[in-house]
Amino acid sequence: DGHPVMFVGQQKGHNTKQRQFRNFGMPNPEDYRKALRLMKLAEKFGKPIVTLIDTPGAFPGLEAEERGQGEAIARNLKEMFLLKVPVICIIIGEGASGGALGIAIGDRVLMLENTWYSVISPESCSSILWRSWNYKEQAAEALRLTATDMLGAKLVDGIVKEPLGGAHTDAPRMIQALRKTILKTLDELEALPHEERISQRIDKFSAMGVVLE
Repeated sequence: DGHPVMFVGQQKGHNTKQRQFRNFGMPNPEDYRKALRLMKLAEKFGKPIVTLIDTPGAFPGLEAEERGQGEAIARNLKEMFLLKVPVICIIIGEGASGGALGIAIGDRVLMLENTWYSVISPESCSSILWRSWNYKEQAAEALRLTATDMLGAKLVDGIVKEPLGGAHTDAPRMIQALRKTILKTLDELEALPHEERISQRIDKFSAMGVVLE
C-alpha cells in the first residue's frame, strides 16, 4: 500500500534445530541493541515501527548478564518512549517479562486473541511458588495473563481476532487481519504531531499500576 514500515521481531523457530539456532526465542543483549539500532534508523528516515513479540523471556544466562542484559533492555525502554515515529507493538505468542518489554514500548500495544503477556511465565511462577511445574494452570489463572485480562486492566490497547483454531491454522488470513489492523492504527497515529504521540505514550505507561481510590 505504499506505506513502508520497519518491522522488528522475535523468532523461536518451528523445529528443534531452528529453536536451538534461535535460542528458543530468548534474546541476548546484542539482540536488543540491534533492535534499537534498527528503530533509530527508522526514526531517522521517518518510518513507522512495528514490533512482533514472541518470547519466553530474555536469555537468563550468566554470560548475558556479563554483557549487560539488564542495561540493554533498560536502554530500549528509555529510547522507545522518545521515538518520534509511530510505534505499534503486537504480541503474537508469548510475552514474558522484560524480555518482551524490551521491544514493547509503543503508542499502541496489541495482542492476538490467544496470546499471553505477563511478568513471568506460568511454568516459572509455578516452580518458584510451589517448587514444581505441576501447578502452572493455577499460576496462569492467578497471573491473569490472557489478552482479555490485559485489555480489561488497560495494559494493552486492543485484541486482534485470530482465525478459528488459532493463528497457526490459517496464516494468510491472520496476516491479512494484522495488515488491516496495522494500516488502520497507523492512520490514527500519523494524524497526531510527534510531540503529542510521545506525551500520550509516556502518560499511558505511567498510568499502569496506579490505583485510584
